[in-house]
Amino acid sequence: MTADTVRTTGTAECAPWAPGERILWRYRDNATGRVHICRPVTVVEDTAGLLAVWVAPGTPCVRPLIADGTPLHQEPLATRYTKPRTTAVAPWLGTGVLKLARPGEPWSVWLFWDRDGGFRNWYVNLEEPLTRWAGGVDSEDHFLDIAVYPDRSWEWKDEDEFAEAQRAGLVSAGLAERVRAAGREAVALIESWSAPFAAGWEDFRPDPAWPVPTLPEDWDRAPDSGA
Repeated sequence: MTADTVRTTGTAECAPWAPGERILWRYRDNATGRVHICRPVTVVEDTAGLLAVWVAPGTPCVRPLIADGTPLHQEPLATRYTKPRTTAVAPWLGTGVLKLARPGEPWSVWLFWDRDGGFRNWYVNLEEPLTRWAGGVDSEDHFLDIAVYPDRSWEWKDEDEFAEAQRAGLVSAGLAERVRAAGREAVALIESWSAPFAAGWEDFRPDPAWPVPTLPEDWDRAPDSGA
């Protein structure tokens, strides 16, 4: 395997990834279960307690679109989750993003920086706990999120999308309650200023020698499929 190739072979049981290794961070579509978001990332740290990865600026990523080509954020909320969709590949715009996930937790924490290098905020992305496979990790987004700021204040994000997803049948009443409970658990970590918020990750800088990962042709393959 070359230095800029994402590893996409093997089974769900795999050894920890080494720093600098490239894997895929994917999300399944809430309606169909097919992969509709795929981001090649570089491993920063992979231990029994934490997976940290870097999304480099310019990384080719798969993202969902309305079938007519309309970006999701431009589609009216009332039809955003009911119209047919497709996917497209586009570069990751703006600054890079550091993603942190702990085994079994129903969220990941993303760190954002401004273009001048100053730390902007953390973002708690509520989602299914990550499922590991040889080529990366898979999850399913739960629409509701939490923004956390350097002054330790926080706010709910995308509550309108969470409500619309429930109306569209993408989030059941039981799942909605689980998501809210996960959000409350995350808020407790924020208010006690526990890891990862107090772990110093805002000082992270990527290794300048890391190349921008490539997107493999089989980015949407089943985790248990062959090479």
